[in-house]
Amino acid sequence: MVVEIKDGVYWVGVVDWELKHFHGHELSTHRGSTYNSYLILDEKKVLVDGVWTPFADQLIANISEIIDPAELDIVVANHAEVDHAGALPTVMRHARDATVVCSPKGLDSFPGNYHVDWDFQAVKTGETIDIGSNELIFVEAPMLHWPDSMFTYLTGRNILMPNDAFGQHYATAGRFNDEVDQEELYEEALKYYVNILTPFSNLVSKKIEEVVGLGLPVDMIAPSHGVIWREDPMQIVSKYQEWAAQEPECKAVILYDTMWNATGRMAAAIGDGFGDEGVDYKCLHMALTDRNDALVEVFKARTVVVGSPTFNNGILAGMTPILEELKGLRMKNKLGASFGSYGWSGGAAKILQERLAEAKIEVIRDGIEVKWQPDAEGLATCREFGRELAAATKKT
Repeated sequence: MVVEIKDGVYWVGVVDWELKHFHGHELSTHRGSTYNSYLILDEKKVLVDGVWTPFADQLIANISEIIDPAELDIVVANHAEVDHAGALPTVMRHARDATVVCSPKGLDSFPGNYHVDWDFQAVKTGETIDIGSNELIFVEAPMLHWPDSMFTYLTGRNILMPNDAFGQHYATAGRFNDEVDQEELYEEALKYYVNILTPFSNLVSKKIEEVVGLGLPVDMIAPSHGVIWREDPMQIVSKYQEWAAQEPECKAVILYDTMWNATGRMAAAIGDGFGDEGVDYKCLHMALTDRNDALVEVFKARTVVVGSPTFNNGILAGMTPILEELKGLRMKNKLGASFGSYGWSGGAAKILQERLAEAKIEVIRDGIEVKWQPDAEGLATCREFGRELAAATKKT
């Protein structure tokens, strides 16, 4: 259903209730998503961003409820990824005279992805386009989260359309932040930040300072996924500043995989050690836990402890994906340690410790290993290990 979000500005996007995985299968989306596209009616007719390729016909139908798509003068393409721009080839077949406005980097990414020869106009930070009563102002946002990313601001309506920034993978009946469950909203907003924007946290902080420094009034923030922020829209900007600082809570998360529960019993005993010292913790079996959800817990925690039995002179495969994610996400201000069990030969704890170091996580101390199933003495060692890690956690 098309929604007029402000006078002359329409949401013409699509709600995808069925989406359960995004970026292939790299990101879980338990609550679906939306692909937000915005139609602006002024002397010039403007479409800001599109939708994912499978929903191209729905986008055309939505636009057609308001105007003939052939009337579009400008298509602003803030980012070339297919969840935002996949429908643009269909749009441009209808709007043959429209100009595609993108960032300078977009002059590479759009032809490279879509192999098209549209009428492109590249805009830099601070440049404007007069659309009649109002103007569009552009802000380049490279690596938030692609080199071609940019923000678009509509004067007169005071709407910031920042594409992937401030979004959520969240399918809802309401279009606005004051119409949805606030706990769900912030769960999805944080998960989105952690799994997509964490590596660019320094850039996030700088870009927010730059945008705020422009002194533009913001009545609404309309991202390309999830709900539109109209009630106290700057609240999500404040949250991004907080998340970008990466100041963890005094808590721990224990990530492990186990074969015959020896490592699982060690994980529980280490957790007891954290509890003894009053440090909150979560213990997550990674063969059974959604990786993207686990990364949110790691992001919030000061200390991450990883464990696996030794298997084929290495670690269990269930631990590999999250260790690779931690390396790529480059989270800051983390402490770490490792543990494991073994039968005829060990080594998993050392491998895990090396993986923590590769992820730039400060290793508190060497890991511990237990041969075969831990006995009472082995479990006591694990519990003391947890206490030691808890003490280090509380020092910072």
